[in-house]
Amino acid sequence: MTRIAIVNDDTVFLDMMGAVLRDRGWETMELREGHTAFAALKDDLPDLIILDIRLEEPETGWTLLELLTLERRTRSIPVIVCSAALLDLRAHEDMLRRYGIRVLPKPFDIDTLYQCVDESLLRA
Repeated sequence: MTRIAIVNDDTVFLDMMGAVLRDRGWETMELREGHTAFAALKDDLPDLIILDIRLEEPETGWTLLELLTLERRTRSIPVIVCSAALLDLRAHEDMLRRYGIRVLPKPFDIDTLYQCVDESLLRA
């Protein structure tokens, strides 16, 4: 079964995303803390990661993303950055493109989420 990790410090959003993805038949791994997420992701190696870049601190998500791209065990896992921080996304556009990271700006609808996940899993 496909396992999707969701990293987000907003409990309501995290619970909603988990429910929506499980409704589609995917298993979810829900991580509320960016500072501890890397170890969990490295140990469990999900098929896809949906990552908010604004976690406990403004740079926590970007730091986590950088660790994921540098670590041999996690660099091939597709990542979708899901955020409402549009200025941050634009500022990191080159890095996101270089690593082939998809962006899902908030707010989004469920069909767009499913399409983004499907396309990311196909590229894996």
